[in-house]
Amino acid sequence: MRETPRPQGTAGDSRAQHPQPRPGRALAHTTGAFGSGTPHRSDGRPPHTPRGERYTGPGGRPGTSPPVPGRPAFLCAALLCVFAVITWQVVSDGPLRRLDERLDPSLAGHGPSWLAEALSDLGSMPVALPVLALAIGHALWRGLRRPALIAAATMALVPLLVVPLKEWTARPGPFDPATGYYPSGHTATAMVAYGCAALLFSPSVRHAWVMPAAAGVLTAATGIGLVLHGYHWPLDVLASCCLCGALLVVSSRGMRRSSSRTLRR
Repeated sequence: MRETPRPQGTAGDSRAQHPQPRPGRALAHTTGAFGSGTPHRSDGRPPHTPRGERYTGPGGRPGTSPPVPGRPAFLCAALLCVFAVITWQVVSDGPLRRLDERLDPSLAGHGPSWLAEALSDLGSMPVALPVLALAIGHALWRGLRRPALIAAATMALVPLLVVPLKEWTARPGPFDPATGYYPSGHTATAMVAYGCAALLFSPSVRHAWVMPAAAGVLTAATGIGLVLHGYHWPLDVLASCCLCGALLVVSSRGMRRSSSRTLRR
């Protein structure tokens, strides 16, 4: 069977042509089906990771990749592990508890009492809850109903988690023989209320990092005020930060997913 000879271009032939596409063959770099000028599959199917499914960066700039699923889970597990170790030390009267009780007298009662009182009040219900309520109202006004519901549910979990732990550990206060000081309820209230409020307000501000930074400052100020005034041991505050930090990691993931779905509609 004879084969049809193909024309061959020589090295000195300036008119040598490039191979021409054959009908019915897929090329990896043909123009898009709608004239986009970008590479695509020849059958018109979208690629495995279409550009339109990527998360947009600040200001709507494209190109950012979706978050790595394992990072929030790892952070949440790490915070819970630290909380478990602190709780174990407090219940078993371990070395960390003894160090905590030796350290506290050098901190409690120092500084202006009015300032310590004002800082500790940042974690009270009359101060922290109105801030969260304002953020929830703002989210509902923007149509972010599910993130607002997640924030309210997260705040409702605080007493359900903290109160049984207080009764179980039965730790006395620095200057009060009464028990029920571990973990710190004021620190938990401040961290969850200000943290959830920051997550709800962040999409509305130009620099999204400002709101979480403000929530962190308010929570830290609350813990400092509680220790300086002698209301709590330092480990009480640290344990609440670990427990509620894990709670906020889970809540923030749910809020961001819900917000992105709502804004795409």
